[in-house]
Amino acid sequence: MKIHHQNQSQRMPFAVLFVLLLPILSPHLFSPLSRSYPSLFSEWNAPKPRHLPLLKAALDRHVPVGEKNELWSPLPYQGWKPCIEPTTIHTLPTKSQGYIQVFLDGGLNQQRMGICDAVAVAKILNATLVIPHLEVNAVWQDTSSFADIFDVEHFIDTLSHDVAIVKEPPSEYSWSSREYYGTGIRATRIKTAPVHGSAEWYLENVLPVLQSYGIAAIAPFSHRLAFDKLPTNIQRLRCKVNFHALVFVPHIRELGDTLINRLRHPFGKFHTYGTEFLKERMNDTESEGSGKFVVLHLRFDKDMAAHSSCDFGGGKAERLALAKYRQVLWQGRVLNSQFTDEALRKQGRCPLTPEEIGLLLAALGFSNSTRLYLASHKVYGGEKRISALKKLFPLMDDKKSLASAEELKKVDGKASLLAAVDYYVSLQSDIFISASPGNMHNALVGHRTYLNLKTIRPNMVMLGPLFLNKSMEWPEFQHAVLSGHKSRQGQIRLRKERQSIYTYPIPDCMCQS
Repeated sequence: MKIHHQNQSQRMPFAVLFVLLLPILSPHLFSPLSRSYPSLFSEWNAPKPRHLPLLKAALDRHVPVGEKNELWSPLPYQGWKPCIEPTTIHTLPTKSQGYIQVFLDGGLNQQRMGICDAVAVAKILNATLVIPHLEVNAVWQDTSSFADIFDVEHFIDTLSHDVAIVKEPPSEYSWSSREYYGTGIRATRIKTAPVHGSAEWYLENVLPVLQSYGIAAIAPFSHRLAFDKLPTNIQRLRCKVNFHALVFVPHIRELGDTLINRLRHPFGKFHTYGTEFLKERMNDTESEGSGKFVVLHLRFDKDMAAHSSCDFGGGKAERLALAKYRQVLWQGRVLNSQFTDEALRKQGRCPLTPEEIGLLLAALGFSNSTRLYLASHKVYGGEKRISALKKLFPLMDDKKSLASAEELKKVDGKASLLAAVDYYVSLQSDIFISASPGNMHNALVGHRTYLNLKTIRPNMVMLGPLFLNKSMEWPEFQHAVLSGHKSRQGQIRLRKERQSIYTYPIPDCMCQS
């Protein structure tokens, strides 16, 4: 017994040493622990399908031809057309009140809305707008500037009769930089702009700064202009910026066009990539939706999963990993964490998993020959998490499967540019659907409404209880899904008070005809 105890004691240091050296000897095993990758638990213990009976039925589904045709048919004209020109002729003031700078944080779509608001504020103040400064994204560390993403010349030219815009402040204001405002309290920086501030607030608080110093910098600026009680010409100007002035730089549009062409004409694409890909796709059915494609914004990353406080089937290990991640990032400031998973799902507050969005698409009538483009960042849980979705829709692509490394070189590793490519492809898809609401979903719902394009909005409140019901069979599930989404495929919705003009551009920026 004593000898056994001694041997055990001798082995302990070696075991500890092995554990300490394991990350160095096999770093690939621990790469999932970094922020940009799925967690250790989700990658190693990927959950099995949570809705196996529905999944099996969906894999054997047959969609009648009539339903297929109706699903792919474009939206009929709904009696509204873009209406962005001001009701009266407005000319630029003979003298500008000064220069306005804004510093925008957040992701691409949040910054896009901030740019629109910045133009509107410049118009309200009769000021000259300096091309907005995009902050380095704290999560993805993307340093892309306005000029890296958007066509600056087009932006200035499109708005030339509305607002004076310059690329940089004049030399006498060269001191007014991001670095200058980051090193102390400055009289020309406005830090107190309220969320959804009124036009009057800017006239009362920012105009005096302009008149005193000739320049004013507003930071932070996200969501700093109200959606209500603004003149018609200001509202229409915001839509003009969003839907006409903000155009991506040529290389993003060119890459987007390449991806779209390969989605609509897949055989041409696979000829260029070799015979193996060609053999895999030669048996593709040329049926409904031929030459058409759906964009799915999956929006199932680690941040989304953690912030929702929902259970995604990874067991105790995944729940603990997400709870720890949530505590580190938000220090307990996640209101959802006080509710049970069942309560959250009944309220429609849980993002759909890849398996669930696949079941939704199948129930809506999309067959396994549907071409699906995945617009999203890395999926929480890796490839195993989307295995059920791939089984349902084997013709699923994304940027990396459609383009070569050389073609992606200019955008690879730059979150804003990758998001811009996805936005461009999404805007030109036959149908767009987002697994969960968010900035990209909201931006594209508004933009596609403006263009009268089909956009499916998942009924989260209805779907939550459906997925909680483990005894529901496929016919009942499909009937409920179809009934719950008849009026959620791009039909006109008028903007209500306090709702975003960028998500609901009617009636502010569209006219009945």
